[in-house]
Amino acid sequence: MAEILSYEHVTIAYNGVPAVKDVSFSVNEGEILGIVGESGSGKSTLIRAAMGLLGDRGLVTRGDILLEGRSLVDMSPRERRLVNGKKLGMIFQYAGSSFCPIRTVEAQLFESVRAHEAVSREAFRRRADELLGKLGFANPERILNSYPFELSGGMQQRIGIAAAMYFEPGVLFADEPTSALDVSVQKQVLEEMLKVRREFGTAIVLVTHNIGVVGAMADNVLVMKDGETVEYGSREQVLLRPEQAYTKRLMAAVPRLGRA
Repeated sequence: MAEILSYEHVTIAYNGVPAVKDVSFSVNEGEILGIVGESGSGKSTLIRAAMGLLGDRGLVTRGDILLEGRSLVDMSPRERRLVNGKKLGMIFQYAGSSFCPIRTVEAQLFESVRAHEAVSREAFRRRADELLGKLGFANPERILNSYPFELSGGMQQRIGIAAAMYFEPGVLFADEPTSALDVSVQKQVLEEMLKVRREFGTAIVLVTHNIGVVGAMADNVLVMKDGETVEYGSREQVLLRPEQAYTKRLMAAVPRLGRA
């Protein structure tokens, strides 16, 4: 599989203070990379840098982030608007918070799509129905006609996946996509993400605290602490045969069920 995304010695600072320091990794087409670590380790900062969502205080001060060989760091705002959505998708931790409560799901998704291309309402509706159907919604028309507050948190999160996948981007970033959900709903959302990889061949970069999720989904794992890489390798290597003391402590903290 060809490499689609790479971070090359990336350092990211907020107000001049480094939050991520000299991090390097790559993601191939169709690969799932799990990024794990404690709160404040720089996990979300890494993927927000690729999307250009660091805000006024954040800046990539060293290194580069490459998408299909093109630098994301050096892109102009216009180039960024063409890439975000079409080539890079993102699922946020609380998808429901990104929806306006007094507009229907269809109105908001259609507005988002129209920002990238001229499409008729009918063509959008056909594509949205198809996509929602692929992501497990039995009645896409009802979902599109609903207001966000009429839908459960799990349904909102799955609509977030559908919105991110409308243009079938090559890379999907997922920032703690299940942490606000019940366990049974978490399983459903994760299954939909795996379906995205099967259906579209999408590479996924998954940021999470949940080692169990990484163990079930990821091909490769990046462990971070205090903005630095602790360990990086295949899922089997990092989770089953960790080399670093911090990774071993992280794995030892995972609760396990057993019989007395």
